[in-house]
Amino acid sequence: MLHISLGPAHNWEVDFRAIDSVTLNNQPFAWDLVALGEGRFHVLHGGRSYSAEVLTADYATKTFALKINGQHIELQAKDRFDQLLDRLGFSAANTAKINELKAPMPGLIIDIRVQPGQAVQKGDPLLVLEAMKMENILKAPTDCVIGSIKVDLRANVTKGQVLVQFA
Repeated sequence: MLHISLGPAHNWEVDFRAIDSVTLNNQPFAWDLVALGEGRFHVLHGGRSYSAEVLTADYATKTFALKINGQHIELQAKDRFDQLLDRLGFSAANTAKINELKAPMPGLIIDIRVQPGQAVQKGDPLLVLEAMKMENILKAPTDCVIGSIKVDLRANVTKGQVLVQFA
């Protein structure tokens, strides 16, 4: 059973036991789904036709951006484990304040894309770390403000070294 939310006003309980046995809020959900290509679908439901496209899917955070008949929507899904963590009060652990970004591996800083005082959103690129001839974009772990940058451009860094401190 998944809990799907589209903002605070729209919430659904969805059970996908099989593609032909879907329930929505404990009621049978009759639909016809045809895959048209990578992330694109045609859906028939209740005598209406829908064009659906998956724009982004972040399985780690269970967030999805869709385009339904040209309208952009963002959904958040919670499985039974996420719901259990919410009931136990552990979901607040995911929103704990993060104070710094550390180097995940040794490498060379080849680009700095932010400045102190700049507000960034979760997923925004902060630095580019070159390691083993590959460029790794280090992204903001949460919405925050850059406090200070602890490395210089072209600096060699070690694993675990603090690269950015957040305000």
